[in-house]
Amino acid sequence: MTSLRIVPAGRGLRGSVRVPSDKSVSHRAAILAALAPGETRIRNYLEGRTTAATLSCLRSLGVESNKVVEGELVVRGRGLRGLQEASEVLFCQGSGTTMRLLAGVAAGQPGLTVLDGTPALRRRPMARVAEPLRAMGATVLAREGGRLPPLAIQGGQLRGVDWTLPVASAQAKSAVLLAGLWAEGPTTVREPGPSRDHSERMLRAFGVAVESTDAGAGRVVRLSPPERLQSPGLLSIPGDISSAAFLLVAALLVPGSQVAVEGVGINPTRTGLLDVLRAMGARIDEENLREESGEPVADLTATYCEGLAATEVGGELVPRAIDEFPTLAVVATQAKGRTVVRDAAELRVKESDRISALAEELRRLGAAVEERADGFAIDGPTRLRGAHVNAHGDHRLAMALAIAGLLAKGETVVEGWECVADSFPEFEATLAQVAGREVSG
Repeated sequence: MTSLRIVPAGRGLRGSVRVPSDKSVSHRAAILAALAPGETRIRNYLEGRTTAATLSCLRSLGVESNKVVEGELVVRGRGLRGLQEASEVLFCQGSGTTMRLLAGVAAGQPGLTVLDGTPALRRRPMARVAEPLRAMGATVLAREGGRLPPLAIQGGQLRGVDWTLPVASAQAKSAVLLAGLWAEGPTTVREPGPSRDHSERMLRAFGVAVESTDAGAGRVVRLSPPERLQSPGLLSIPGDISSAAFLLVAALLVPGSQVAVEGVGINPTRTGLLDVLRAMGARIDEENLREESGEPVADLTATYCEGLAATEVGGELVPRAIDEFPTLAVVATQAKGRTVVRDAAELRVKESDRISALAEELRRLGAAVEERADGFAIDGPTRLRGAHVNAHGDHRLAMALAIAGLLAKGETVVEGWECVADSFPEFEATLAQVAGREVSG
């Protein structure tokens, strides 16, 4: 187990940086490229542990891809009906995205596919994926009454369904839509709130007819199965807003800071944190707006803001900020008043139980945190104090604690730092760049 030592920021954070490519978009680009005949070039494919797991699983299904060279990956797709039956278990590492999306692909294959992962992944719920895939005609076996991995999937002749998700979940929605590529008749997914729509955008880029319509507070997505996918030839993956969030928040909280993050995806289903921060009084500017491979992109600049105000977050805003709550919790420790997050029970089944882990570790730093069943409440502002904290195997929690360490009095040590490789291997160097000093491991 490795650790990172953080000391208080000695001056304002300054500079212009780039962050790793979007993890969610990278997974989807590789999977759809594998299902399209011919070559697809993916520029800026994320080089992280979870996206490497997706490529490894695709190779077991007979898909060739070269190594990422200068940020570009070439995938040689086999077409919708060209995947081979894997002779081994598809090991998804700790990636819930890999397992859930490939479950949808496996449902459309005539052979048997077994998906497994790390002990942490084996604790993540899969019923919301397994149930609709069974309704479509696949056989899906899992532990504890069909709820937990590993998954054994016998695919075959699928039929389109009209399925209502119990919670807004981009991964569950994506699994059903991917299975719908092989189904007889259209597939419809109804979600109670808006989840990220990267799959819909990427499917359209590969020539699939996908319609999305608002339905009250929720959304209805309808896919018509194609005869074949059509590769766009070249895809470009934007910077991950979930990774950018740590640097933007650090700039907002460290006096004298101004940090620009270039080329960040600002898909509106992912910008919930920006909306929350602006409601708290933060200044985050967007410049050079453009579109890359169907995704909106901009350069984001955050400037230190004194006197942030507490806020309440719940309802439809939650899925638009679901991966950024560890970062928001750090902001809440410095905002005036009580910040409340509700309707976010989904946080308990991420890489860690993020509600419990956040509360435990922020309290070690001196924060006033109240853990709730579906979220948390944090009173601020609080002067944090350095401490030994633990990442709980959760990359987003690890980086949030590092940002908290910049604000704390004394040294903070984040144990279990190696998990940061899941999404932002260069985080330590990037933080050191804007801090103008070394951050010691």
